[in-house]
Amino acid sequence: MLSIREALPTDCNAIHDLIMELAIYEKAPEKMVNTPENLLKDGFGDRPLYTCFVAELNNRIVGMSFCYTRYSTWIGKVLYLEDLIVTESHRRMGIGKQLFEYTRQYAKQNNFVRISWQVLDWNTPAIEFYKQWQAGLDAEWLNAWIDIN
Repeated sequence: MLSIREALPTDCNAIHDLIMELAIYEKAPEKMVNTPENLLKDGFGDRPLYTCFVAELNNRIVGMSFCYTRYSTWIGKVLYLEDLIVTESHRRMGIGKQLFEYTRQYAKQNNFVRISWQVLDWNTPAIEFYKQWQAGLDAEWLNAWIDIN
């Protein structure tokens, strides 16, 4: 039976495995440098930097919704969905929908005004998934960043 729950510190290895699976799917495994130790320190310390919900099937984590709070000067409190991942062998079973809905309910209960995320323009299955929720897709904005080393 599938259950969705908030992640525990003991889930960091499974979370890391899911992130690596996503990095491979997105053809960039060499860019994934995070570690289970960092996930533990950053998500379960005195000031957690993220919230993670896991989907567990038969005592095995098969998916996750990984998010954090950001603040929009224009609209207020936003839940940023960094990654929604279901392991390849468990896709098309409704697990992603349940994770997304769980995340949506969390946002609603915690007074977020929006959930936002990014999706690669070539990831048609993900785009079609999000369209089911009447998600807005914005082609106008470009992603920008600087690395701090």
